[in-house]
Parts: sequence; structure tokens; C-alpha cells
Amino acid sequence: MEIERKFTVKKLPENLDSYPCHLIEQAYLNTDPVIRVRRQDDEFYMTYKGKGLLMREEYNLPLNEASYYHLLEKADGNIISKKRYVIPIKDSSLCVELDIFDKPFAPLIIAEVEFPDKETAEAFAPLDWFDQDVTNDPAYHNSNLSRKK
Repeated sequence: MEIERKFTVKKLPENLDSYPCHLIEQAYLNTDPVIRVRRQDDEFYMTYKGKGLLMREEYNLPLNEASYYHLLEKADGNIISKKRYVIPIKDSSLCVELDIFDKPFAPLIIAEVEFPDKETAEAFAPLDWFDQDVTNDPAYHNSNLSRKK
């Protein structure tokens, strides 16, 4: 089960380059239900995501590189590329996954925080550099971005 909240960002955190960064490329074979293929650095996955905004089922299956590129050719819509910075939240076991999107979605920047349970997610106080809570806005789901013209 994936439990996450999404936020737009007012400003980037200081010392961004001091945090781990992953290069991500992903594409969608289907958007209802969501079936995605992703390359994150040198790892490859196929993901199934159920319905929902704050909470939804999520299953990741490993792929090899050849399978990833084979499936990528079958994807519909936009291929999404982004840099993901992993930023620990002080005095917490939580992390912010800060996604900085490449074209055609730049300058979009989204901060996501995953939670162990719904109660923790609902009690979370956004960080001062977060802007709008877009958790319940489907327009900010990558699967919907993939279909954007």
C-alpha cells in the first residue's frame, strides 16, 4: 500500500546538491489501472498502481534492461524524465522525494512524502518550503501528466 502526500514547492531547499539524487525515466502502458515502466539510475521496474489519491495499492516487479526498453516502445503518451532528490525530514524517519521534471513538464517541481499509515499522513505538517497540497488533485499524478498534450 502506498500512502503519500504531494505538494508544489515555493522554493528549493538549500544545499540541494548535497542530497542523494536519482535520474528517473518512466512511461505508462496503461493509466486505468496504472501500469508503468520505470528506469531509476541502473534499475528497471514495472509497477501496478490501484485507484486512489492519498492511499492506493502498489506493486513493483523488477525488469531487466532489455525488457524495460521493449516495454517502453509500447508505452502511450509522454515519457516522463525527472531528477529525484531524497531529502530526510529532520527529527523524523520520513523523507521528501523532490521531483524536478525535465521538458516538456519543466518547470514543474513536486515534493512527495510517503507515510507508514494514514494517521501519520493526515497529521503531517507541511515543511515551510512546500506550497499547495495537491494530493487530491489527479492532475499532478504522473500517469495523468503522461497523457498531457
